[in-house]
Amino acid sequence: MIKYHPEHEQLVKFVSGEADPAWSLVMSAHVDMCPFCQKEVEAISEELSHEHLSNDAHVTMDSSLNLMMNDIMDLSTASEEKEQSQTSYLELEGRRFELPRALRRFASKTDSWSRLVGKLWQAPVDLGEMGKGHFIFMEPGGSVPEHTHRGNELTLVINGEFQDGQRCYDTGDFILMDSSNTHTPVATHEDGCLVFSYVDEPLYFTSGLARLLNPFSHLFFK
Repeated sequence: MIKYHPEHEQLVKFVSGEADPAWSLVMSAHVDMCPFCQKEVEAISEELSHEHLSNDAHVTMDSSLNLMMNDIMDLSTASEEKEQSQTSYLELEGRRFELPRALRRFASKTDSWSRLVGKLWQAPVDLGEMGKGHFIFMEPGGSVPEHTHRGNELTLVINGEFQDGQRCYDTGDFILMDSSNTHTPVATHEDGCLVFSYVDEPLYFTSGLARLLNPFSHLFFK
């Protein structure tokens, strides 16, 4: 059951196109998986549309506007056909993971999986001008060493669940961490846990031998 969602103000920025592109990507993927936020986005869209139309009393559906609407509909059809041809899953060790619609276009831009420390796997994703994201898979019992954040860390749980010493996150949960958070994610589901993660600054490990990784953390999680 999805328990953690973007805040209302973050969804308003997402719907109005004012959110950072990387944030929009992660929120869009969450909305794909979350019926609650789908209704929230629909309500915000209607509210913003109403405000826009109220501020423009001179809108008329003349012939040129009709032509523009037809062009938009044609583009939507082409986009849907393109989406249907995109890969909808990721593979790792013989397993397939279904991806939310917003992440499918990046499946072909995902590098090969590599094993990090312990039971941790990682596959970098080329997000173009947004930089890089990462698919991270934690085998059952696998964990990311205790760390905090120099910037923001956005995480979407795609399959499975994990705990971080504070909360338990399930499939579809949207998680925002910053410099005020220190945690140790551990996969608790018997099938492990796959997440998509985006960080705007490298992680900072805070305990044990993992602290020796800090000079190189940009190579793993940024």
